[in-house]
Amino acid sequence: MSTAPATSSRDLPHPASRDIRLEAVLHALADPMRLQIVRELAADRDELTCSQFALPVTKSTSTHHFRVLREAGVIRQCYRGTAKMNGLRRDDLDDLFPGLLDALLAAAARQAVRLGG
Repeated sequence: MSTAPATSSRDLPHPASRDIRLEAVLHALADPMRLQIVRELAADRDELTCSQFALPVTKSTSTHHFRVLREAGVIRQCYRGTAKMNGLRRDDLDDLFPGLLDALLAAAARQAVRLGG
């Protein structure tokens, strides 16, 4: 899998759209914390900083979850000043796997209602 090269220490590598794999996306979204991040990004429809997510995990674990999502091609991260911004790669995912993201988000919402979360 090729990734866009990082040109400085603040540039983060992302897979090119053509290199995003279904298995990697499904693996990334199989974790409840990562699915929560994606649900929040989808609901907001804008970029959010890492600190805007109220994840019940340590900062290092949170960083790991964001990295897995970025390396799978689910999110795009970039620095704006000192803030690391996160955005959902909805266009890429919808082009590659039509309907998948919407189906997963709808299923996650139904599950949250069913489980009271």
